[in-house]
Amino acid sequence: MTRPDEVWIPLVDEPIGTIVAQIQAEHAEIGQLVDSPQRLLAFKTFAYIRVGLVLGELLVENDIEPYNGSQTWIEQLLGNPEYRARVVEEVQAVAKQVARDISPDAPVGPDEAARERFRDFARRQLEQS
Repeated sequence: MTRPDEVWIPLVDEPIGTIVAQIQAEHAEIGQLVDSPQRLLAFKTFAYIRVGLVLGELLVENDIEPYNGSQTWIEQLLGNPEYRARVVEEVQAVAKQVARDISPDAPVGPDEAARERFRDFARRQLEQS
């Protein structure tokens, strides 16, 4: 049986946010689709998740070279134009879905009823302590 440190894949400090930002900068239509704070928040949240899933699938489906100090596994995968296109398509799909599903003037935070419930909860907690 292999030890955990023998199969460990470095997942810390991987640049998913940087990848999404770079794709967003390269494709102006994405910025036009996520043109409000609400849409931008939803876009970044779901784009990071979905790009991570695509990269994870690609990692499982493909053999990559062991890390030699020059390229991370993500950089190796994105070096393949087909795989990079797949990631770009996923980011664009997220932007289109967010633009379709989220009103530009939708509230960002909790509504007044949720805030009141939280205040009630906080009061009860303070009274108990």
